[in-house]
Amino acid sequence: MPNPSATQTLSTQTSSSLVTLTVSPGKVIRGAGVLHSAAGEIAHLGTRPLIVAGTRTLSISQENLQPIFATAQLQTAAASYGTDCCEDSLQALRKAAKEHQADVIIGVGGGKALDTAKLIGHQLKLPVVTIPTSAATCAAWTALSNVYSETGAFLYDVGLLRCPDLLILDYDLIQTAPQGTLVAGIGDAIAKWYEASVSSGHLQDTLIIAAVQQARVLRDILFQKSAAALQSPGSEVWQEVVDATVLLAGVIGGLGGAQCRTVAAHAVHNGLTHISGHGSIHGEKVAYGILVQLRLEEMLQGNQLADAARQQLLKFYAEIGLPQKLADLGLGNISLSELQTAAEITLAPNSDIHRLPFPVALEQLMAAMVSTTAPHQLKIKN
Repeated sequence: MPNPSATQTLSTQTSSSLVTLTVSPGKVIRGAGVLHSAAGEIAHLGTRPLIVAGTRTLSISQENLQPIFATAQLQTAAASYGTDCCEDSLQALRKAAKEHQADVIIGVGGGKALDTAKLIGHQLKLPVVTIPTSAATCAAWTALSNVYSETGAFLYDVGLLRCPDLLILDYDLIQTAPQGTLVAGIGDAIAKWYEASVSSGHLQDTLIIAAVQQARVLRDILFQKSAAALQSPGSEVWQEVVDATVLLAGVIGGLGGAQCRTVAAHAVHNGLTHISGHGSIHGEKVAYGILVQLRLEEMLQGNQLADAARQQLLKFYAEIGLPQKLADLGLGNISLSELQTAAEITLAPNSDIHRLPFPVALEQLMAAMVSTTAPHQLKIKN
């Protein structure tokens, strides 16, 4: 197994501790149709890959990827992660990898497939290749995996020793995904600015300054280009937005580390996954979570800039189709007890919401969650 390259891991000595950052994949290949020439790159990492994907994606990969892998004489086996990146799936996939004598793990699919593949590679100390099939998250880039319950409730995340060894971003493959996945990816990526700018704290650190400024650039790219990209799939501007959601969002987390990671937006997402019937995807819940975070900043700090930012986002969301309130997430009939459960999980002691520079009480969070567009807009059942 190859050692992490200098681009993957960067360590700097501070006065208090050693800070280790997992900055980037060992190699990124991007372009239209690049999958057809990528088998040789995978062969440098191993010749017995285990392909990890969702059940639907596996059938597609068998048809489209197997002929490509055969050109490099790769002896592949494939296994589904099931319904989620959960403990039972991880156990079954570790067994499948050992039975196949896999020497490299390939994740093909959306964020959960890629998180599962990365975590299996981490646990078995095998190199990892990520092949995203949508632009819904930056999971193809990052050294992080989220673990859920079998019913899709967020449980915890795992920091990995390094980013994937190889990331293959094929625009032709991404273009086959439903457009809603790119919309969700825009919501997930734009959160980088609203969370990193709040959580960054030690602004004298050079790389944190760089990460926060990159988050500002990412936000501006998405504001300026998202609508045009969604109107012209496959175009140059569409490719730029895909790069922003899959690659640049990952760069920010890599450079900034934990100080530039997630705050209330992702914490709210995690809480909402514990409500039965949540049918929206990751980036949609995160986008809604940004509005909750800004509402909290406005309510608890009297921050008028947060109010202006929320109004700007509401206009942007309406333009591209991101959710503005709980009803847009399919949770318009949420009960008071369900809302309280989601809020309590959002406020768990280890939650990233505590990166906010002020404390948040349960009642305050619940009020913010039902007033992302206007106070008292949502009816709550008793």
